[in-house]
Order: sequence, then C-alpha cells, then structure tokens
Amino acid sequence: KTLILIYPLFMNLFLICLSFIFLSAVRPIGADHGGWDTGHATFYGAMDGGETMGGACGYGNLFEQGYGLETAALSTALFNSGLSCGACFQILCFNDKQWCAPGYITITATNFCPPNYAKPNDNGGWCNPPLKHFDLSMPMFVRITKDYHAGIVPVLFRRVPCHKKGGIRFQMQGNQWTPFVIILNVGGAGDVREVWVKGGGGWSAMTRNWGQVWQTSEKLVGQTVSFSVTTSDGRTVQSLNVVPPNWQFGQTFEGSQF
Repeated sequence: KTLILIYPLFMNLFLICLSFIFLSAVRPIGADHGGWDTGHATFYGAMDGGETMGGACGYGNLFEQGYGLETAALSTALFNSGLSCGACFQILCFNDKQWCAPGYITITATNFCPPNYAKPNDNGGWCNPPLKHFDLSMPMFVRITKDYHAGIVPVLFRRVPCHKKGGIRFQMQGNQWTPFVIILNVGGAGDVREVWVKGGGGWSAMTRNWGQVWQTSEKLVGQTVSFSVTTSDGRTVQSLNVVPPNWQFGQTFEGSQF
C-alpha cells in the first residue's frame, strides 16, 4: 500500500522536474525579465508584408519607422485597448512536432487583431477574448514554423525589453489648434503610458488619442518643444528642446532613449 501511494507522488514530481528542464532549455537568450505564457499564432498578408503597414497603433509605414516586418497584431486580451502598442515579445512555436521550427522571434506590437464573434474561439475566432493570440507578418510566422501551411500554431511567449536603434522619435501631426504627436521607436518597456509636452509655457500632460498617437490643446506652432515619456515600467526619459521652433507638420524629430 505504501508503494502504491508513493508511486503517483513520485510521478508528479518527475513531471514537474521535466517541465522545468524543458522551459529552461527553451529560455531565449537575452530574455531578462517577465515569464513565459502560452498562446497561439497565425499570420496575415504575404511575404512582402504590405498588408501589415499602418495598423491600430498609428505607426504608419513600418519600414520607414524602423519596425520592418518584425511585428504582430495582438488579440483583445493582449492589445489592452492600445496600451500594449510598442511592447516587445519573444515568441517560439511550442508543442507541435509537425509544424514547429526551432528558434524564436522578437516582435513589436504594432496592430490589433479584432475579434470575430461569428466564429468559435477554437475555429476561426482566434482573436476573441480571452484568447492570447499573435497575428504575425508572414515572414515572422515562417521563421517559427516549417511551413506557412501550418495556419495556426501553439506558442510560448514572454515580454522582453525593446532594443531600438537611435532615440525616441516624435512625429508632429494634426493642426495648429490640436497638435498630435506619434511616439515611435521607444526602447526599454516600449509601451508608452504617459507623455508630457512643453512648448512656450510649462509642462502639460498629453492625452492618448489612440494607439501611440497623443494630443494636446497647447499651442506648439512656432515653439521649441520638449517631451517627457514614461513607459509601463515607470521609467521616464526627457527629450529637451528636441523640436526646433520652425518645425512643420509631418516632420519627425529624434530625442533621447531609454
């Protein structure tokens, strides 16, 4: 009887150890914070990535802004009403011997994968709540799978720091009455939660319009402009006098970086 009781306990401990060894083995190099979670991934568009341009974060042409094809549209559960725009994730195909390829990818969240309530969560409604799903560009999808015909694969994913070249970019948009600023190329946590702007007067808080498009009622035309950017981890970086007084709408200026 004692042996009968001990055997299941031993097997449970063995399976726990085996799981720990597996997760350690697949731990991506450079992932220095956050934990693994499970989800699924699909792709949209073709290999040239044309269909992935633009998107719900407001970044526009992803090639011009430095994001390229290393991007993904996030499901409702991950997109967080746009708060996750700019966040970076490592993703690897998991637990599918037929389709999974070795290695992992690192992507930036640039778009929203809308739910499709006309289809069940396990058959077409991949981005329905509460599913954690990544709709990748096709080139990213084929890097973690053996063939794009896989369609949908289970994945492990985790948040990682964003490593961006150069400083944070501020793209000036809108009009003289309601200036908009698109915050681009943010390193560190990547997802901007608070922006302050300083023109001719003191500092004032900007409001999120959508994605990473921020607006203000301050009159910035003809002013030297400074920005203070805070990300989800609470870190703040200031870019003082980054925009000269003769700036024009449509121009982009590069400031400091995390």
